[in-house]
Amino acid sequence: MRATRKQTTVWCRLMAVTAALVVTAGCTAEASSPGEAMSPKARNYLTKALDIMERNSLLSAGVDWTAVRRGAFDQAGTAQTPAETYGAVRQALRDLEDEHSQFMDPDQTSETLSASAEDVVPPEGRMLADDIGYLALPPVPNDKAADKYVRQARAAISKNDGQGACGWVVDLRSNWGGTMWGPLAAVGPILGDGDTGAFVEADGKKTVWTVKNGTPRQYLDDWGPAQPLSRPMPPVAVLTSRRTRSAAEAVTIAFRGRPDTRSFGEPTSGAPTGNVYHRLSDGAAIFLTEAREADRTGHVYNGPIIPDREIHDDARDLSSHGDQVLIAATRWLSGHPDCRQ
Repeated sequence: MRATRKQTTVWCRLMAVTAALVVTAGCTAEASSPGEAMSPKARNYLTKALDIMERNSLLSAGVDWTAVRRGAFDQAGTAQTPAETYGAVRQALRDLEDEHSQFMDPDQTSETLSASAEDVVPPEGRMLADDIGYLALPPVPNDKAADKYVRQARAAISKNDGQGACGWVVDLRSNWGGTMWGPLAAVGPILGDGDTGAFVEADGKKTVWTVKNGTPRQYLDDWGPAQPLSRPMPPVAVLTSRRTRSAAEAVTIAFRGRPDTRSFGEPTSGAPTGNVYHRLSDGAAIFLTEAREADRTGHVYNGPIIPDREIHDDARDLSSHGDQVLIAATRWLSGHPDCRQ
């Protein structure tokens, strides 16, 4: 059937519109191709970072990686250097919502990994009333810087033990993280030997934290055995606050399930997870959350660790009321059979 002139005109207009849509769609697809406007070096850098996250993240199975990758490449835009993708890498880590993973640029990474003992606040040990020993464990950034830290803590413990300490306060309220192994070795004589906790990966695989002769087993060659206490397995009060985070939460967990142990203060920050260091090609690094943490009973933690006795703690404003968390802890220890006069 032959078309009329009017029908032919309509068909031509429809074909023109359709052709225009096809051309527009083609241009849009080409423009939105991930990393199309980036340099190959920047695109490869961002792709590598995202691959590390997708392969290893604790929460990988629940992440919409198509959306995360699209968002990262959109944010990176026309990046020409790896440094111009840093914001996109950081945003992708935030999109994981694990509350712990972080990205450090080359300078930050170098500063963290090369920090020395001179950059670390030393542990504080002293004797309290009623023959109670006190040990405060501040953060330590890396294992190298922990060498002196471990020796100082152990010396303080030995001194107080020699003065007859019947019980101990372990104060983690100002420890915001870093490495867990230095503080664990520092407090090892008080904590005691055995399997004290574990990392638990998404597939259920466990890596146990074993303390042997007062030292995490894998660090015995580095830090050596600790001097045992004259009163093994004493009662211990562990102090935590909202500032207690990351590695300090691991130390807190190591005391969970231990006999004659009680915790005081505020719930911890809420990042009881294990991070793994991944170095990138320019010296920057991704510290990626890859495991949860479990105590010696097998309980896996997810969020803030609630103390046995919650007490509001503001170390900046003790006023005339004194340190109520420490007061409650020492009162409990003083009433323990090992410490009764």
